[in-house]
Amino acid sequence: MKKLQIKIPLILPEVPDEKDQCVNKLIQKLQDKDGLEKVHVVDETDNGVPQLCFHYDPELISIDRIQKLAEQTGAEITEKFGHKLIEVEGIRHTRHARNIERNLRNKAGILEAAVSGSGMVRLEFDTTKIDQAEILKALRKEGLGMPDTQVSAERFLQQAKKSEQEETEEKEDAYSHEEGEDHDHSHRGIFGKNTELIFSIICGVLLGIGFGLSFVEAIPSWVSLTLYIAAYFFGGYFTAKEAIQTVAKGGFEIDFLMLVAAIGAAILGEWAEGALLLSLFSMGHALEHYAMNKARKSIAALAELAPKTALLKRNGKTEEVGIEELSIGDIIVVKPNSKISADGVVVDGRSSVNQAPITGESVPVDKEPVDDPDKDWSQEKDIKDENRAFSGTINGNNTLEIKVIKVAKDSTLSRLVKLVNEAQTQKSPTQRLTDKFEKYFVPAVLVLVVLLNFAFLVIDETFSESFYRAMAVLVAASPCALAIATPSAVLSGVARAAKSGVLIKGGRPLEDLGVLTALAFDKTGTLTEGKPKLTEVVALGDVKEEELLKIAIAVEGLSDHPLAKAVVRDGKERLKGADIPEAKDLEAVLGKGIKATLGSDKVYIGNLDLFESLDDKRPSKKIEEKVKSLESDGNTTMLIRQNDNYIGIIALMDTPREEAKNTLAQLKKIGIKRMIMLTGDNQKVADAVAKEIGLTDAWGSLLPEEKVEAIKELRQKEDKVAMVGDGVNDAPAMANSTVGIAMGAAGSDVALETADIALMADKLETLPFAIGLSRKAKGIIKQNLWVSLGIVGILIPLTISGIATIGPAVLIHEGSTLVVVFNALRLLAYKRDNN
Repeated sequence: MKKLQIKIPLILPEVPDEKDQCVNKLIQKLQDKDGLEKVHVVDETDNGVPQLCFHYDPELISIDRIQKLAEQTGAEITEKFGHKLIEVEGIRHTRHARNIERNLRNKAGILEAAVSGSGMVRLEFDTTKIDQAEILKALRKEGLGMPDTQVSAERFLQQAKKSEQEETEEKEDAYSHEEGEDHDHSHRGIFGKNTELIFSIICGVLLGIGFGLSFVEAIPSWVSLTLYIAAYFFGGYFTAKEAIQTVAKGGFEIDFLMLVAAIGAAILGEWAEGALLLSLFSMGHALEHYAMNKARKSIAALAELAPKTALLKRNGKTEEVGIEELSIGDIIVVKPNSKISADGVVVDGRSSVNQAPITGESVPVDKEPVDDPDKDWSQEKDIKDENRAFSGTINGNNTLEIKVIKVAKDSTLSRLVKLVNEAQTQKSPTQRLTDKFEKYFVPAVLVLVVLLNFAFLVIDETFSESFYRAMAVLVAASPCALAIATPSAVLSGVARAAKSGVLIKGGRPLEDLGVLTALAFDKTGTLTEGKPKLTEVVALGDVKEEELLKIAIAVEGLSDHPLAKAVVRDGKERLKGADIPEAKDLEAVLGKGIKATLGSDKVYIGNLDLFESLDDKRPSKKIEEKVKSLESDGNTTMLIRQNDNYIGIIALMDTPREEAKNTLAQLKKIGIKRMIMLTGDNQKVADAVAKEIGLTDAWGSLLPEEKVEAIKELRQKEDKVAMVGDGVNDAPAMANSTVGIAMGAAGSDVALETADIALMADKLETLPFAIGLSRKAKGIIKQNLWVSLGIVGILIPLTISGIATIGPAVLIHEGSTLVVVFNALRLLAYKRDNN
């Protein structure tokens, strides 16, 4: 049985990552083919691109046949299933978003729909049953508009081509206008975006005038009644429109309850109270929409970071072009104090760059040219911070020339905006719980209201009094604040985090991070600098230090392991240009070391475990003691054997980050009780590092698969555990943790995609901010739930007993909704030093 790996985008061009449902569909379709035993997603990626691994029998199927089969099956799926992320205008509140979501899911051909109150719509659909033009038309029929900026946003954030996208939009505009629909009127109304707010104010004014005139004896009562009826129209227009649309489609919403209560008040002759109800209810909706828009604008500001044009250098001259016209390998000129237009590497000039818009770093980063400007840097995995430039960051006082390594739609900023927008549509566990609660609560309230209508049969009162009490309970029990309690906090939290270079992918990771008490860290590059230095070279027997270094450099030069690179780099520096022999036939022993051929000799380099399992020629006690002595000082050691003779020991040390100790102290201060380091280094090295920086536990000598088991073990003991690493090598461990947190994600596509939370900068000190913000968000969600449920719990008994009437009930009810929303908006002002 042999294996073949193919990049997922080669098979499914429109699918960005392995988490898409289409990947599972592809695997299921290919699994049954003759000659293929197993198809699965590979843990490791190729330059940040996820891959599928095919286990096949070469006697039954060829590689060429597998590739053709995969491409053919992928084409069938891509042709059949489409994906779309659309920004819309006109969603008035969270319940409105939920109605639209329900209606879209009920539409033939739409497989999955998620709609956020801030105006993001995420869809997966069957292209054989519905096309993009029909989807856009369906959204317009829901009373939504699509801003002009969406064409631009989709061009950069989606996998579709510019021409196809514009063609679709133009076709839909033409089609919808042919049908006689007004392109702008759909959601805006007569006064534009603020129509609902203005209507609610007019309703309040008419109510006030009508109520005032009712005390003037000279004016007939029909004048006040006319003003109340007009107030009903303005206050109830949007509520009635929404309720009728929902009921017509077999749904049921709070707006309908309010409408019934207002009509009930009118039947009883309590026109003023009914108008007050509608005025406050519509005012609450309008202010809720305004508040949610504030959080949404905070996210939308990210998309505005990237300049729309770039200065392209071509044949010695510069010309201004749209950023969508830039290709990989183009050279762009960035003038002083202007924004960088594309992701790339610096090929000429030196300057400091403000990366705060992407990474949240407060101090500008010095940039310098790469050593080899002609190289294809788009395929390079490891680009130094001082050479890399991000779209949307701001150049300092000198001119830079940058070689483009990503087209506009794939830039780090574009992916960040897309992922943040998708995060808005992801429901948190609390939101799902409250949605479930409402499903049972609203029908229960209706049953109670129906029963209260017949209270006159049990107690001494008229039917009209019983009916009025029932309407008051209906108002009191409407869970408006509950519906907005969680989404408003999640949206504000995600927006605030993104502003400081932290990508939180929705409500679940935000809530989970806010409650966990245990963090697991990868060591290399996370708690340490990730740049090991050669500290000791110990020659054994008759071998000289110079000869030992030459052998070590020759063998380690064949490996791409970080420790091997450090040996080669620092060893060559010590030898000062001496000739290095050439080794060949490298073999790696995972987690233990390497072996290779040098001339006619076999050379083995690795830890003590390698030689324990190699053969019976083990190192002497004296050598073992020397190795352990070096390790107890925090060094990582490598024992070198030539044929049967042990010729030396090399020691390296990866120094802890300067900020590690202070960061871990902050984490302890904000409630993280357990901090565990997971590393492949031996236990003594792990203990030395843990003691130096203040970790509670250190687990050493772990192979990659053992790190996954370690996370599983921690989850059993601690319930919720976050894994902090680079998001690439740690991807399997992250996938098994409650929350995966990737550091330095701005420079890694795969980290952006795989992590639940991505710290854009490679800064450990950002972690307390992310956890502190999540804890604050979790606290606000709890406060909001207590306020929303508490008010309902107090008002229901008060209205049943007759102490509170419709007027005070609706005033308190709408007041609680606004308290909940504005409480959530406090997250937008969360400061880093709040930790």
